[in-house]
Amino acid sequence: QVQLVESGGGLVQAGGSLRLSCAASGRTFSSYTMGWFRQAPGKEREFVAAISWSGGSTYYADSLKGRFTISRDNAKNTVSLQTNSLKPEDTAAYYCAATLGTGWGRRLADLQYDYWGQGTQVTVSS
Repeated sequence: QVQLVESGGGLVQAGGSLRLSCAASGRTFSSYTMGWFRQAPGKEREFVAAISWSGGSTYYADSLKGRFTISRDNAKNTVSLQTNSLKPEDTAAYYCAATLGTGWGRRLADLQYDYWGQGTQVTVSS
């Protein structure tokens, strides 16, 4: 089992950047595929990005490609999401998630993520 704690959210003006981090407990972090999801008020949760256990494969929601970058450091048990050129529509609670499922490319978005953090709020003002 793995526990996840997100940080790095906040209030930023449109065009700004934030770096979200997710710290994981446990000695087997490198076994997990990691993902980021977000949920805006009144909307369903949506996939943002995912990274394979080795970091060798990443996948992004089409609308976010080029603005967001996911990375991981297995030595530090962390996964990060660099968010650039933020827009008001990026306002949401962002969640880190983990799964022992494996995949490559598009498959990373379809995995069943079993472990979730409590979320960190990102608010982008216009």
